[in-house]
Parts: sequence; C-alpha cells; structure tokens
Amino acid sequence: MALQPASKADYGAASLGLNVTRDLAAFLARFRYADLPEAAIHEARRSVLDWIGCALAGCRHPTLDRLLPVLEALSGKPQASVFGRGLRLGLLEAALANGQAGHVLDYDDTHMGGVVLHASSPILAAVLALAERDGCDGRTLICAMVAGFEAGVRAGQSAPDHHDGGWHLTGTLGSIAAGAACAKLLALDAQQTAYALGIAATQAAGMQQHRGTMCKSFHAGKAASNGVLAALLAQGGFDSSQETIEGKRGFARIYSRTAMPEAVLDRLGERWEITRNGHKPYACGVVLHPILDAMVALGERRALAPADIAKVEARVHEMAVRITGLGDPATGLQSKFSIYHAAAVAYLDRAAAVAQFTDARAAAPDVLALRGKIEVTVDPDFAKDEAAAVVVTASGERTVAHIPHASGTVANPMSDGAIENKFFANTTQTVGAERARQIAAMIWKLDKLDDVRDLIKLCG
Repeated sequence: MALQPASKADYGAASLGLNVTRDLAAFLARFRYADLPEAAIHEARRSVLDWIGCALAGCRHPTLDRLLPVLEALSGKPQASVFGRGLRLGLLEAALANGQAGHVLDYDDTHMGGVVLHASSPILAAVLALAERDGCDGRTLICAMVAGFEAGVRAGQSAPDHHDGGWHLTGTLGSIAAGAACAKLLALDAQQTAYALGIAATQAAGMQQHRGTMCKSFHAGKAASNGVLAALLAQGGFDSSQETIEGKRGFARIYSRTAMPEAVLDRLGERWEITRNGHKPYACGVVLHPILDAMVALGERRALAPADIAKVEARVHEMAVRITGLGDPATGLQSKFSIYHAAAVAYLDRAAAVAQFTDARAAAPDVLALRGKIEVTVDPDFAKDEAAAVVVTASGERTVAHIPHASGTVANPMSDGAIENKFFANTTQTVGAERARQIAAMIWKLDKLDDVRDLIKLCG
C-alpha cells in the first residue's frame, strides 16, 4: 500500500481559522463600564454581596483549618487577605483560600445558562487578591466580574457535553472565568487576554467524583489561583495557543463529545451572561432547590412528625437524581448532595441553610427517620428547575406541592432584600452586625467606590 504524504492539517494543533478565542479576547479587552447595561451592573453588585457573605460564612469551616496551615507554609510574600481570618498570604494562596471558603458551603451563586457554574467563587477570589495588591475602583471590579462571566459561561456553552463527562465546571470553566476577570482587572490588551485565556484553560480541572468531600470546593480555589497566575504570566509575555477554545485539540473538542465553538460569539455584547446568574436560597446542590421549595411549602402547610408520615413522593428532573442521589450521607458535606437528606430537613426545619447541612444534622434521628420514607421518581417532562412532592399520612391523606420554577433561578429570582437577608445571616457571626452593615452598604454603591481595598479591609 502506498504511503500518503501528511498534510499540514494533520497536525493536531493546526489552525482552523475560526478566530473564536481571538474575537472573544478582543471583546473582553475592548468593552468598558459605559458599555454595560444597568441590569449587568446591578447583578454584579448582587453577586458580590452574595459571594462575600458565602465566603465569610465558609471561612471558619473545618476544611479551611486543614487548608490554611499548608498554604501558610508554602506562601510567598503576603500580599492579599484571607477573608474572616485576619491572615495575609501570597496572591495565589489567598485566591485559593478565599475561593475554597466561598464555595465550601455550596451556598454561592450558580449560572444555569447552558452550564452549571458557580462563577463568583473563582472570579471574585482571584480579582480581589489582585485588587488588594494593586488597588482599583469599583467600576473596574464590576468590569472584571462581567468579563469573567462572559468567558467562563461562553466557553462552557461551546462544550455542551462537558458536565455529562464528569467534569466539575467550577474547576474547569472557573479557571477560564478567573483568568479572563484578572486579565480585565490588569487591563491586558487583546493579545495578552487571549494568552491569559489559554494559560487558564490549560490548567482547567475538577472531577465530579469529589462531591461531598473537601476537594469539591478546592476546585473553586484552584480555579481562582489558576486565573491569577494565568493573567500575571500573560502580562509578562508568556504565550499560549490562539485557538484555546475552538482548536482541533482545544477546550470545546476535548472536554465535550460535541463541540459548538460558534456559541462563544453568539450575541456577544448583546446578551450579558451575568444578567442570567442565579442565587441560592439553600446551602446545597442547586439541582435540589426545586424539591426543597416543595418540601418547605409542605412543612409550612402541615407539619407532621416522621412517625405520622407513611411516605413522601418526590418527582424531580433526572439531573437531581444523577447529581444528588446519595442515600446515606455520613457527613455535612455529603448531605449537600443527598436528595433524601435535603428533602427531609427542608420539611422538618422549613429551611435548608447552613445549619441543615452539618455532621450533626446528617446523623439526627428525626432526619434519619424521615429520609427513609422518601421515594424519588424521575419525571421526564419536568424542567431542571421544576419539582413536585406529596406527603402521605398513615391514614392515606395526601398534601401536594408543585414548584414550576425554583426560587433563585432566572424565572423566579431572589429579591435584593432576600439576598441581603442571606448576607446578614451569613456574616454577622463572623464580622459582627455593624461591620456587616458597612460591607453591605459599600457593595450596594460599588460603582461609586474609589478603592476596593476599603471593602477588602472590612472583610479581612
């Protein structure tokens, strides 16, 4: 058989000439605060408030007690604060610690626009570390946040099967988001921004296998650290592929069975991804929230002891079972991914906040008694944010609740007041009521803030 000569196109990294990464980078470098609609600016304020509350609530978690001694031993020159700890570390280490703190309770925001991405944990942990070192005003911080959402979410939309492949998107897409945000904060040009996207993407990692362990929130911290490193390297002339997303061996093609690189540029500059962000009223996996709304509603209508309940019939989208089907969680972290635990505590406590997902609550007798009576069925007609539940008594009485759109989603968003109440509940114990009020007031006027370090000082 005659051998055929190889062509230039056979080379795995041969250019496809689509210019997706270049065009995205050029847009990220080009847009200004004046280009942003008020909806994007306001959502940035909401997201900063929500995430800082989550980070200050999570900063005392035992996971951080195990992380911080190692980071302190490895850290270089102290340049950035670890929130709520009175501690300063190197840029990479502080970003890692704050990213982990912001995600450890699984209470941080979640974008569901074709992805499942906790964007603010990697983005804000990264850019606030750089902002503490270099200083910036609130408008610059807002632009950096918006850039991070655009890059992270749109990269995810280019790889539609990415989540199904077992990747934890907050680790993978979070790296890209943080890299883009840091590039914007540092005012990198289009070429440098393209390099930053590539350097961030080549560090992207995070496995869903680690749900219920300390590694899940570690993904958010590493993504933040990756983003800081990517932008600083790009600023110094470190290069990367110019086809990071769309290339033959680029992100969209190796992280997903199907690739849609064209999705990255779809309505770029018209549809701002941060305006489609979602916020969590419950401190657990976002796919649980529809059934939690249903169980809270049932508990408020008729509170019964577990002994008086014959069974609970729960109908959910298949993703809820696939992601949170753990039947016998032994720890608080594991219980955040158990539909049986979450449904039980939501009914019993009429809440599903931080206190409902502790080691103690995972082992509580009333929770164990009720979760064993919960039967879960997948409804193929349900949307991701839809659920229904029925509580059946021993005498056969049935109480029903149906949730068409879970609270905190784009179709049923949390109000500003609800987000603020969540912030105060999350922060008062860590920083005190007065300081919490000062932080909130500063964030609601973020676009008027001259130096973000004034905000960081209140959080440190």
